[in-house]
Amino acid sequence: MSTLEAVLSRIDQDIDKSLERLFALLRIASVSTDPAYKDQCRAAAEYMAADLATIGFATEVRPTAGHPVVVGKANGHAAAKTPRVLFYGHYDVQPVDPLDLWKTPPFEPRIETLPGGRKIIIARGACDDKGQAMTFVEACRAYHAVTGKLPLPITMMIEGEEECGSMNLFKFVRDNAEEFKLDLALVCDTAMWDAETPSVTTSLRGLVYEDVKLTCADRDLHSGVFGGAAQNPIRILTKILSAMWDDNGRVTIPGFYDGVKELPADIKSDLKGLNLTADKFLGQVGLKVPAGEKDRMLIEQITTRPTAEINGIVGGYTGEGAKTVIPGQASGKVSFRLVGAQDPVKIRDAFHAFVRARLPADCQVEFASFAGSPAVQLSFDNPALNKARNALAEEWGKKALAVGAGGSIPIVDDFKRVLGMDSLLVGFALDDDRVHSPNEKFDLKCFHKGIRSWARILDALSRA
Repeated sequence: MSTLEAVLSRIDQDIDKSLERLFALLRIASVSTDPAYKDQCRAAAEYMAADLATIGFATEVRPTAGHPVVVGKANGHAAAKTPRVLFYGHYDVQPVDPLDLWKTPPFEPRIETLPGGRKIIIARGACDDKGQAMTFVEACRAYHAVTGKLPLPITMMIEGEEECGSMNLFKFVRDNAEEFKLDLALVCDTAMWDAETPSVTTSLRGLVYEDVKLTCADRDLHSGVFGGAAQNPIRILTKILSAMWDDNGRVTIPGFYDGVKELPADIKSDLKGLNLTADKFLGQVGLKVPAGEKDRMLIEQITTRPTAEINGIVGGYTGEGAKTVIPGQASGKVSFRLVGAQDPVKIRDAFHAFVRARLPADCQVEFASFAGSPAVQLSFDNPALNKARNALAEEWGKKALAVGAGGSIPIVDDFKRVLGMDSLLVGFALDDDRVHSPNEKFDLKCFHKGIRSWARILDALSRA
């Protein structure tokens, strides 16, 4: 029996104890955004540190201005050309509100069997991210049990503020950059394509978020007296914002697509083969027709292409009944999801210029910027990507996809820019896991095979 086979066998034999350890962590109500749970967050950090110490990690609970960061280090088999990896996860969870929608208490984890025999773990944090983080920890545990050490040098960074914006992690990473400049970051906070198809997330879209406020008159005006003569900021704002797209769904802001590259032909072919239809994706929310770039596949529109969206418009009278006014002010919230090498600063400046160029007389504009982070793209020729895809295919019996994610994980950008590391994002969440919602769950199969998947990936990475 090879070492890998022995490790996989150990994982199978130990799955019940793995669940017990996960359940112990899930019982800790580590809600990071609510100060009332500060002690519980500390308890979760201490639980993680103590658990990692049992499998060969030298651990510390490092303080920050908020909740602490768990750091664990294990040398493992430091063979020539073996990468030194940083694993990132988080022990904090979202609030449980509304509590009355939970079928059982959110911090009392349980196994439920669904019709057809599918077993799921139900608890807050079951998927996001305690269950996912523990897939990696349990893979390390199996290696330690079989060989006495880990297959390669591993540093753990488990934070406690991801669910409230990682407020203090960015400073923590920058302040300790020399300590954490390793060769590769591993992240388990993403999803599979579906319940049978594994995937590696190869890109995360960046984000620019702007608030634009137009002011015309110095107060709201009577529309019967001033209508037809006074500028209406709502009319101006909607006209400007609607000009951001052409008839083919392409963003018209000059320079917007600078830095956007085409996907490699083989990756694009894989995505096309998934045949993600509008009926399947949009039908679940009562829609039928994709609204993005007409010359792009739906899956490109939601993962690998940049977007511009209006998130809200406020102005004038919005209460019940009628009030005939021309508002003095109107504001809109606009977000841009970025890909490739798009520069958040250039996108923001281009948007400001786009708006200012279309302002009529008697109208002033103010901008407020709320977010600006670049996209993250893993190089498609990174050897770690191919090793991970092959390892996942061996475990799941299906080709592992390389897909982009529509959302953002800002700390992954810091791993690249500050620490100089690419990130390998492998996750086992499913679309129906109810993440951030009542009755959050994680499939038992995803937990079990997630552990086995990480064991295979670690084995593959340890081979020079």
